[in-house]
Amino acid sequence: MKKAIAIIALVLSAFFLFACSSATNELSSALPMPDVDTSNMFGVDKNINMNTIDSYLGRDDVEYIDVRLLFDSADFGAIGGEADLTRTIHGFHIVPYPYIATLSELPVSGAYDGPCLYALTWNADGSIASATPNFLESELIMQELFPKGKAVFIMCGGGGYSGMIKSLLIYLGWDENYLYNIGGNWGYEGSNTLELTIFPEDAAGNKIYATWRANYAYIDFTRLHQISDD
Repeated sequence: MKKAIAIIALVLSAFFLFACSSATNELSSALPMPDVDTSNMFGVDKNINMNTIDSYLGRDDVEYIDVRLLFDSADFGAIGGEADLTRTIHGFHIVPYPYIATLSELPVSGAYDGPCLYALTWNADGSIASATPNFLESELIMQELFPKGKAVFIMCGGGGYSGMIKSLLIYLGWDENYLYNIGGNWGYEGSNTLELTIFPEDAAGNKIYATWRANYAYIDFTRLHQISDD
């Protein structure tokens, strides 16, 4: 049974690799190539970031990804951020990084340590030393969520998660010329906010988390096939 599952996973992966290789290998001339701001600790792009993203929305040649958890256990409030995803940007697909791979060390407590697609080890300089798939479907899921035939705009709350996922994608073989860390939504002041909270005008005034508005990538780990250590 395990052998049959492994063969199916390989066939599916091959199919998506073929699909990606058949896609265009040239970015639109209207889209600037990634240009990392080396003065930014997370490597946010100089040209496409929270200050300019409104000018680059709604493109067919771009995959828009928000890598935050809907409700993060990490204490981001301690550094002036938000653990709950109260807003995103129209057109962004929410693909939580903590469900993708092991987190590097965070400057806050309570970080997620549950199941994820890849187990990572980190070098002393913060780069990825190794990435081991935890499930037979790990590669297939990554290929679907982060298509290689498009530019991928990645954002999170402050820029850290998006920097981690960009590093992982490059390590796994994605072309870095298609990957943009566009920074942290906590600082977004544009006109395309998608609010994920509602504040009813009633006596209680309790806010409602409108999670149904989010384009959310749900990964049910209980239905994936875990790779054993044997």
